[in-house]
Amino acid sequence: MPLLRQILLLILPLVFVGQALAQQQPVPPTLAAKSWLLLEMGSGQLLTAEKPDERLEPASLTKLMTAYLTFNAIRQKTIAINQPLPVSQKAWKTGGSKMFIKVDTQVPVEDLIKGMIVQSGNDACVTLAEGIAGSEENFAQMMNREAQRLGMKSSHFMNSTGLPDPQHYTTARDLSILASALIRDFPEEYKKYYSMKEFRYNNITQPNRNRLLFIDPTVDGVKTGHTDAAGYCLISSALRDKRRLLSVVLGTTSDSARASESQKLLNWGFISYDAVTLYTKEQPVSALRVWKGKESTVKAGFVADLSIAVPKGYADKVKADFVADPKLIAPIEAGQKVGLLKVTVEGKPYNEYPVVALENVALGNIFTRIIDTIRLWFN
Repeated sequence: MPLLRQILLLILPLVFVGQALAQQQPVPPTLAAKSWLLLEMGSGQLLTAEKPDERLEPASLTKLMTAYLTFNAIRQKTIAINQPLPVSQKAWKTGGSKMFIKVDTQVPVEDLIKGMIVQSGNDACVTLAEGIAGSEENFAQMMNREAQRLGMKSSHFMNSTGLPDPQHYTTARDLSILASALIRDFPEEYKKYYSMKEFRYNNITQPNRNRLLFIDPTVDGVKTGHTDAAGYCLISSALRDKRRLLSVVLGTTSDSARASESQKLLNWGFISYDAVTLYTKEQPVSALRVWKGKESTVKAGFVADLSIAVPKGYADKVKADFVADPKLIAPIEAGQKVGLLKVTVEGKPYNEYPVVALENVALGNIFTRIIDTIRLWFN
């Protein structure tokens, strides 16, 4: 299993809520939507959800996957940010929202990114898909492979735009995985493009359809979507006091409703829960004994800051205990699970988080391995 895949799986918490805290759990709001959820980004905790696994049409929320693959293609040097891409007849004719690029012209990748994110341009998406994969059909296969890699178990993509198709679907939970991955894996790109309030191309200025960008200064993304079948949808994220929440609201009845319901959900999360930072990125939780290794110890911790959410007023009642895996034997790879952090609140079980090796430990020489083998006989 690739190391990145291991790390992505390990940082997803094994969450369970203690029965003793059940009465203290904040009462979540009821939204006028088909499906929704609220995620604490620092820990991956699901603060509330309604039908998070119901299969729904994603509409233009699809463009988050198109953007993810575009940013990755730039990172892998498949395409360049300033590279002009040709606009095909298919891209030009694609229906729905547009950035109004012209057929048989060439448009820089960065303009296409802005057109896709800010203007929700379907023509921009198809041009990017063709430039990266040769055709939109090939790009859709890339989308599905990436969805599987990220752990989006209930999603299938047929196009780069989100235009309706019976085999084009996802869930609120899968969309939260995708949006979280985009923010985590491409933080600079997210910061640069997703908070843009408008973009002008071909003498046409279009505003970002995410109303929250204009009314809540803590909201810095992410994407709207709408079709008749999907209703009005919005994935939004807000950063307040270094704490990030992500909301997914699907199937509201209007543009204004998706904004107000998303705002209600975000505000509830920030007001009802406190954030507690347990460990910062790569801060050692412990140094563990390694047998048969070139080094005798390995630092254990987390590959990202670990902040958890607890009901308001319980922050000073949080305790974390580290339980190491028994008898670690080299070789050890960075990102490999080496223990478990057990979190309690008022002495009652709350959450558990895998702790990983922060460095590689190679296999030791033959002398070291023989000595440690003998020592293990007596342990």
